[in-house]
Amino acid sequence: MGGQSCVLYGGAEFSRDTDLAVLPDPENLARLQSALDDLEAECIAVPPFEKRFLDMGLAVHFRCRRADALGMRVDVMAKMRGVEPFAALWDRRTTVDLDGESVDLLSLPDLVKAKKTQRDKDWLVLPRLVEASYFENRDAPTPPRVDFWLRELRTPELLVEAAASFARERTRVERDRPLLALAEAGREDEIRRALRDEEDRERDADRQYWKPLRAELERLRAARHARPPAS
Repeated sequence: MGGQSCVLYGGAEFSRDTDLAVLPDPENLARLQSALDDLEAECIAVPPFEKRFLDMGLAVHFRCRRADALGMRVDVMAKMRGVEPFAALWDRRTTVDLDGESVDLLSLPDLVKAKKTQRDKDWLVLPRLVEASYFENRDAPTPPRVDFWLRELRTPELLVEAAASFARERTRVERDRPLLALAEAGREDEIRRALRDEEDRERDADRQYWKPLRAELERLRAARHARPPAS
């Protein structure tokens, strides 16, 4: 669900870690623990690997110690802002073949939603992800693809092009994304300003979402530091 997915979708992002979205039921978490044990992965930082923290939306972080994965970090989450629950993500997943192994990715629309965070690096990769889909498939549009492009393209020139090419769909989506009216009129400077405003709103929403979660992390850090050392 992270940088590795971006690479496979063509919006290349160098990543030293692997981010996993998981179903946080006890049986599945036990299978995950078995896989982590095989990787000799140790939980680092806070929170500890417990279902209740995954249910809150916190990420649990691991570092692999096995020789062929030495130093690889694995981050596990079960809940993300603006993204549907795991069952819906699983139904919409994309499966790719990677060196003879099947790898399940967040669908591209879900990955784009998950990337709308406070981090600058996520906003840099978002246009590349959507553009890769657009350039690869614009000669073979389908209703889901067109809907995705109109909702998520972040390049003014391509928004103008898509608004003209898919006028009927644009009229429908415009209710949710008013800047499409600017795209229909070809007003690229105003589109750029509207895109910045759109990004600012998402960043602020992510900050508000994480406020109580960051407070919980601080509580966990303080509790760990206050714990007496083991004898």
